[in-house]
Amino acid sequence: MSSFKGLKYKFNRFNAFEKVIVINIIVFIIGQLIKVFGRTANGLTYLSLPSDFFQFLWKPWSLITYGFTHYGFFHILFNLLILYYISRMLLNLFRPKMALNIYFLGIIVGGLAFLFVYNVLPKEFVINAPPLVGASAGINAMLIFLGVYMPETEVRVLVANIKLKYIAMAIVALDILGLFGGNQGGNVAHLGGAVLGYYYAIKLKEGKDIGSGFERLIDTVMSWFSSKSTLKTVHRKQQKTAYAGKTKKEFNAFNDQKKVDLILDKISKSGYESLTAKEKEFLFRSGKN
Repeated sequence: MSSFKGLKYKFNRFNAFEKVIVINIIVFIIGQLIKVFGRTANGLTYLSLPSDFFQFLWKPWSLITYGFTHYGFFHILFNLLILYYISRMLLNLFRPKMALNIYFLGIIVGGLAFLFVYNVLPKEFVINAPPLVGASAGINAMLIFLGVYMPETEVRVLVANIKLKYIAMAIVALDILGLFGGNQGGNVAHLGGAVLGYYYAIKLKEGKDIGSGFERLIDTVMSWFSSKSTLKTVHRKQQKTAYAGKTKKEFNAFNDQKKVDLILDKISKSGYESLTAKEKEFLFRSGKN
C-alpha cells in the first residue's frame, strides 16, 4: 500500500502532459498484456475509433480514447517523445488548461474529420481504413498552433535551427501527401488536428480563446467527482485593460512567468514609469511569491 501511495504522490507531482504521457504508457502496457495472455491481435479494440459511423455510435467514448491508444512500440515512442517536447514549449508560455484544450480538441476534431471522410465522401475517394488510434492529431494541433501563433520562433532540430512556421508547413505537406498512401485515415485525422491548431492560434491572436467553452465543460464534469466546497466564489467584472501590449484575455492565457517576462520587456523598452497601475500591481505581487 505504501508503494502505491508513493507512486500516486509522484504521479500527482507531474505536470498535465506528463500525466497524459503516463496514462498513454499504462494503456499501451495493458494492451500488450491483453494481446499476449488473451491471444488477440489487438487488445484495445474498445478504445479505438471505428471508421463506420454506426459502429462509432456503440462506443462514442472512442472519440477521445483513441488518442490514448497505440499498438506499436515505435508508434507510441515517437508520439510521446514529440508530445513531451512540444508540451514543454506550450507550458512555458500558456496556462496548462489552455494547452490541454488545444491537445484534446485536436484529438476530437481529428476524429471527427476521420468519421466525416469515411462516412460522407464517395467510396471511390477513400481507402478502406482500420480503426483509428494514436495521439498524432492532438500533437499536430499543438505543433500547428505554435507555428501560427509564433511563426518566427526558432527551435533546434538535430543540427540546425528552424523556424516554427517552416516545421508547421512541412508537417501539413507530408500529411497531404500521406492521403494517397496506406495510412490515409491517420493522415486525415492529422489534418483535422492541424486545422484546429491553426484556427485556435488565429482566434487567440484576436483575443478570443475558442477552448474556453470546452474548458468549462471539463471543469463541470470534473466537479461531479470532487468534494464540494462551502466557500463562495465572488466574480468580478473583467475590465478590457491592456497588459504589456496584450489584451486582458491574451495576457491571462500566459502563465505567471511569461506575464512577468512581458512586463519586464515593456520596462526595458519604455521604462518603469510606462507601466500601468495594474501592471505594477501584478509585478509587485509576483515579486513577493
